[in-house]
Amino acid sequence: MSQQTVLVIDDERDIRELLTITLGRMDLRVDAVGTVTEARRALAEHSYDLCFTDMRLPDGNGQEVIELIATSHPDTPVAMITAYGNVDAAVNALKAGAFDFVSKPVDIQMLRQLVRTALKLAEEKRSDHVAAKSGGTGDRLVGDSPAMQQVRSTITKLARNQAPVYIAGESGVGKELVARLIHEQGPRAGGPFVPVNCGAIPSELMESEFFGHRKGSFTGAVNDKEGLFQAAHGGTLFLDEVAELPLHMQVKLLRAIQEKAVRAIGGRDEIPVDVRILSATHKNLGALVELGQFRQDLFYRINVIELCVPPLRERRGDVPLLAAFILRQLAAKSGAAAGQLQPAAQRALEEYDFPGNVRELENILERAMAMCDGDTIDAIDLMLPQRTQRAGAGAASEAPATPHAVAPPAAATGDGGLDDYISNLERTAIVKALEESRYNKTAAAKKLGITFRALRYKLKKLGID
Repeated sequence: MSQQTVLVIDDERDIRELLTITLGRMDLRVDAVGTVTEARRALAEHSYDLCFTDMRLPDGNGQEVIELIATSHPDTPVAMITAYGNVDAAVNALKAGAFDFVSKPVDIQMLRQLVRTALKLAEEKRSDHVAAKSGGTGDRLVGDSPAMQQVRSTITKLARNQAPVYIAGESGVGKELVARLIHEQGPRAGGPFVPVNCGAIPSELMESEFFGHRKGSFTGAVNDKEGLFQAAHGGTLFLDEVAELPLHMQVKLLRAIQEKAVRAIGGRDEIPVDVRILSATHKNLGALVELGQFRQDLFYRINVIELCVPPLRERRGDVPLLAAFILRQLAAKSGAAAGQLQPAAQRALEEYDFPGNVRELENILERAMAMCDGDTIDAIDLMLPQRTQRAGAGAASEAPATPHAVAPPAAATGDGGLDDYISNLERTAIVKALEESRYNKTAAAKKLGITFRALRYKLKKLGID
């Protein structure tokens, strides 16, 4: 294999020499130049496995170099060298297509790690252009709609760099799956993927959870503990529901992202961490910034690139594919035959608005498989709420009544209340049927119009003794 080469563009001779020596010790050949003109000439004459460029150059700026490489040499990762604390320059570089950035003074350990990651990315892109991997996303990110094709295409592009990505979308659309795919298609795939629900961590424990603590640093700290940043070292940290972070934690998180280092509670030294940050929330983060509930500087730092995942009601054509996929998954788990949707059931799903998106579809189909006879799912087995609001419609539409449910009040269809509401309906109906049949389960199942197997499943799920 030929020796890998790196192009260094910086008008400071000390920086050029430092990078040349450091990269040379990693068995890399280095070409070092000091101007944009020299960089253009070098790029025209040679191909490089990696490029470093300073932001300010005598005859231009590093942004020109990044844009040139992104256009003419898309397989070559490029990292920006920025002045200490110059976050705006780093963010602009990432938006222009830079793989990552290095702050002056250069931390040699972090530099070596960045180089290893970048060269791994370059090797992957030259062997199969990463795009070959995107076929795998169809196995899990289901849908042929233009919206989903765009999401898959964007995931492939985002996997090629290290820019922080903000994944926007309603609850249940699959934001964590999107984050996992970005991780799995990139050079960090061999490293850990660490998801954390920011809303599930008590405020007083957040600093310890994110950065770790030393034994004896506070009451109850009986051992040293590694934080989430350290656990994600070399991989990806996914901050789900990032809008739930309290303001004091937002400050600490911003510093950790900017400095690429953390300090454990009770620790004296900062620990370098190599982590890519992906974040998500179902809330409008921009609106929270306007209200002063989310720091603007952190918002700009994590929202270098935004990826919007569409709600299910905006891609109704994907519902049959998704339903078939989910039914196959349920069958694989249970060992039974995959459920088959009757035409009326499929139409009902395609017309439903899915306020809970894909997650709600999964719940509906799992419930339907328990309630149906055999493996045939009728519309009545879906037990959809009786009033649905079509996207853009001015009034609710009535659905045919079923013996299993009555029209819920508007509040019952709100986010988070739908499952509880339906469970209460089921519990009431089942208890009534049991009482009327003197607790003969076979007779109760017949009254309810479901199989004995379905009744047993519901009794266990609802905790009815």
